[in-house]
Amino acid sequence: MRKPVRLAASAAAGLLTLSSLTACANDAAGTAGSGSGGGKGEHVKIMVGGLDKVIYMPAMLTQRLGYFSAEGLDVDLLSEPAGVQAETALVSGQVQGAVGFYDHTLDLQVKGKHIESVVQFSQAPGEVEVVSEKAADEITSPKDFKGRKLGVTGLGSSTDFLTKYLAVKNGVNVSDFTPVAVGAGPTFISALQKGSIDGGMTTDPTVATILEKKAGRILLDMRTPEGSQAALGGPYPSSSLYMSTDWVDGHKDTVQKLANAFVRTLKWMSTHSATEIAAKMPADYSQGDKALYAEAIKSTLPMFTKDGVMPTDGPETVEKVLKAFNPNIKNAKVDLSKTYTTEFVEKATG
Repeated sequence: MRKPVRLAASAAAGLLTLSSLTACANDAAGTAGSGSGGGKGEHVKIMVGGLDKVIYMPAMLTQRLGYFSAEGLDVDLLSEPAGVQAETALVSGQVQGAVGFYDHTLDLQVKGKHIESVVQFSQAPGEVEVVSEKAADEITSPKDFKGRKLGVTGLGSSTDFLTKYLAVKNGVNVSDFTPVAVGAGPTFISALQKGSIDGGMTTDPTVATILEKKAGRILLDMRTPEGSQAALGGPYPSSSLYMSTDWVDGHKDTVQKLANAFVRTLKWMSTHSATEIAAKMPADYSQGDKALYAEAIKSTLPMFTKDGVMPTDGPETVEKVLKAFNPNIKNAKVDLSKTYTTEFVEKATG
């Protein structure tokens, strides 16, 4: 039975201190609500950087499979268009967890915020750099980014981070091109078709729709470990469940239940076809084309882990990418051991 999903209001501006985060999160966790789990069980709010994005599919799929309820959890899944907004919602105390890119944990650590990935969904970005049909003959590699307008989900988002890295790696300064926040889905496709952007970074199902509409072409495909290796030089852990370290330490039983549910989902995904997975998702996610949606899932499935464990050397690849263009991280020492934990996934009963 489909459970309702409530869209969050815009994330509060600014980042609060971790003490405020923990206090707010504790208050929110203790608040009863109907939520997406029907008000039964332990109530947890999770903000997702785009619930309908295939890269974040384990969040909704876990709910649809009933695995949150099986763990005695009442989980509210909320949605923001970009991962950076999910990050802000977490740090401002609106939610207890965020489903977004692992790289935010490094970025936040150098800002004095202690956040850690507790379940690692992926081993590759799941992102695709596309170029418009009009610009396809002129942009044949990231070396051609200079002077271009490139779409990202949001400024400061992981698509923004990765675009900047690809530029710098290929000899283009970050000041030589213009990142444009265009979200994903229809807004991204419209910007591509109208020429508001020359290309950009996005995920499925947006990629599948762009190709079906012949609105653009693939420049770089990072939906597989092999694609991640070629573009970034190693595994790139991206989509994950990350939470405040203080909150994790104070709510280990709840975090373990979340890990159990998510690991069970990842294992289920590894033994079912894209078509079977698509059939479990909300009907409107396919936007009227079930076959195209299943194809989008199939293209992205290789990015997912089967056990929620951080891939070997993954954190080091992420640090290398961020240090290439982010001056805050370039000149700071990051303690990677504090950006993730495998404690819960190793004990998961999934």
